[in-house]
Amino acid sequence: MSLGPFINEAVSPWMKNEGPEADIVISSRIRLARNLQDVTYPLLADKEQLEKIVGKVEDKFAGHSHRRFGQLELLKMNDLKANDKRVLVEKHLISPNLATDSKAGAVLLSEDESLSVMVNEEDHLRIQCLLSGFQLDEGLKYANDMDDWMEEKLDFAFDEKRGYLTTCPTNVGTGLRSSVMMHLPALVLTKNLNRILPAINQLGLVVRGIYGEGSEALGNLFQVSNQTTLGKSEKDIVEDLRNVVTQLIQQERAARKTLLEQSQNKLEDRIYRSYGILAYSRRMESKEAMQRLSDVRLGIDMGLIKNVNGKILNELMILTQPGFLQQYAGEKLNSEQRDERRAAVIRERFNLETNG
Repeated sequence: MSLGPFINEAVSPWMKNEGPEADIVISSRIRLARNLQDVTYPLLADKEQLEKIVGKVEDKFAGHSHRRFGQLELLKMNDLKANDKRVLVEKHLISPNLATDSKAGAVLLSEDESLSVMVNEEDHLRIQCLLSGFQLDEGLKYANDMDDWMEEKLDFAFDEKRGYLTTCPTNVGTGLRSSVMMHLPALVLTKNLNRILPAINQLGLVVRGIYGEGSEALGNLFQVSNQTTLGKSEKDIVEDLRNVVTQLIQQERAARKTLLEQSQNKLEDRIYRSYGILAYSRRMESKEAMQRLSDVRLGIDMGLIKNVNGKILNELMILTQPGFLQQYAGEKLNSEQRDERRAAVIRERFNLETNG
């Protein structure tokens, strides 16, 4: 295996399986933060110390086969071009911080990309498991399996009273961050989401944009996750998130029903207008593309658009990001060239879908 498969395909293999509640829940993610015992944490470590950690991970895990995830490949950030790293961020395989801020970062990836272990991000290790749809329990099971396997070969920093020790105090304890990516266009259109968000925050959960902390909620896509881990079991953390996500799914479905019953003509006009612009536009900015794709996805999920497979929307939401556009072009593009290329990619994909 090499870098190629990870940056040439927009849709990760794990995304091709449609999970439960896939019309609203795009993906489920479980992330475990771990640090090595008696080793300086990444934010304070120098480059030489960080390179030793990468070397240890490479020696013990790269090229080795895990019973669930298969053979693992290690990619070192300093060996990658800037756009390669950007593509990995767009696919949610690494964080923006690992791509830009780590002095000697790396990522351990499974072939199907459902497993990503970031090395020397905020913590020494961040074990991430990604699954399509609403599958938090399965994600936790797989992440724990990987955690156990790694702990057989590494000595993790653990305190009997506080649990796993992490750089950020909010991750101390289980070190678990569970999150789901949700498509909530009807709650946005009915202006109900802003009413719901404060209640979610009061429950100890946080709602962010698609690339996590500090990112914008493009295309009506939101990441809902737990905020703290200390004093709670893994089961409790996942259960709290599951309950809130279940309610959000119900409220999004109710909002879609309301839109159909009270303003179907207006809704259809919005959806088909976006469809027409996507199918024929010659230039399109990233933000507009995400919004238009969200409208069309809503139309597909509500049965208003029948000649387009909803799976292409997942693909296009990644394909039209700046890193991927440049990856496919094979050269650096300025913003105008990216807007032209983005529109062309969408046109080609829509034409292929409707004309077979």
